Amino acid sequence: MKTMWNFSGTRALVAGAGGIGGAVTAALADAGADVVVLDRDAGQLARLSRAPADGTGTVHGLTADLTSADACRAAVTEAAERLGGLDVFVHAVGHNDRRPVLETPDEVWERIVAINLSSGFWLGRAVGARMVEQGYGRLVYLSSVSGRLAHRDHAPYAATKGGVNQLMRVMAREWAPHGVTVNAVAPGYTETDLTRAHLAKPGMRASLEALVPAGRLGLPDDLVGPTLFLASAEAAFVTGQVLYADGGRTLV
Repeated sequence: MKTMWNFSGTRALVAGAGGIGGAVTAALADAGADVVVLDRDAGQLARLSRAPADGTGTVHGLTADLTSADACRAAVTEAAERLGGLDVFVHAVGHNDRRPVLETPDEVWERIVAINLSSGFWLGRAVGARMVEQGYGRLVYLSSVSGRLAHRDHAPYAATKGGVNQLMRVMAREWAPHGVTVNAVAPGYTETDLTRAHLAKPGMRASLEALVPAGRLGLPDDLVGPTLFLASAEAAFVTGQVLYADGGRTLV
């Protein structure tokens, strides 16, 4: 995907190599950034890895299980060492398990919280410490319209995305004096591995499309522009905001 942004010389860390994270990684590299991307799926990382060519940046894959604080700290340390520092961080990690609250076991709640929210805190804290010290940084979290809307069968997912929104706001307030911005992009239903099986259910796609004024579901590329804007130098005075990229889903 071609982009208007110039990220030459930018050192970026992306958590999550599938779907939206993969699209953002490729776009950052296309715009000249050198990127380390984290994921537990070695196949996804291999697909994204690349050497520089024709003004584009590099992509290095780093296998990591981001469900513990120690693993997150270690991943940030290794990424910063590979890149020589960090200027941009994008958190595009997400997991869902659709079931009613009364049918949600403890282990499902705990796993979704660890993947979606705790990893955002652990990684963001480690990244933020480096950015505050250097006096510059851009953090962008992938949130969701579920952080605002009360979708049934989404309790842990919705709770974590609402938590991400508040987490990034507090980070934004604390780090603004140091030249570090923290924002979130909130997609509506987007066609990724996370939603593929759900969308394949009879009538599900049509029912969800009917809720979107734009008349379609999102694609990973629809999230690239908003994310890259918030990750750019041009967004220096934008912080603590949730940008809804949802085709109008939150308007109805």
